[in-house]
Amino acid sequence: MSLLGNIIWLIFGGFLSGMGYVLGGLSLCLTIVGIPFGIQSIKIGFATMTPFGREVVEAPTANGTLETIFNVIWIVLFGWGIALSHITHAAILALTIVGLPFAKQHIKLINMALFPFGRDFQAMDKVSTDIKSTNLA
Repeated sequence: MSLLGNIIWLIFGGFLSGMGYVLGGLSLCLTIVGIPFGIQSIKIGFATMTPFGREVVEAPTANGTLETIFNVIWIVLFGWGIALSHITHAAILALTIVGLPFAKQHIKLINMALFPFGRDFQAMDKVSTDIKSTNLA
């Protein structure tokens, strides 16, 4: 089901949206100061292209001071606009029953849009095996 959802998502705007993030990230990488932000933008771009069957997870080293500072800078400069865009698209899509699964994907991407440093976008089956392995340890 996630394959079909991703195909429909890509056809109806996911590909163009993801490419916008990737091109924006590449332009941010032209400056040395912008490289960390460009990498996060590219990461969000790939997450935006295929959101079905994936979850936002916190990286094991997510509570670093540098990541917190970068997340604050990201929210002030970029994150609030990206999150607002996802909220707007989710609200519009939630008006119809057919749009509800797609609205859910936009809601899922808000966390990644606000706090990209220290977050990863992984397949759900990998997330469940990571949870099982931490419960056994």
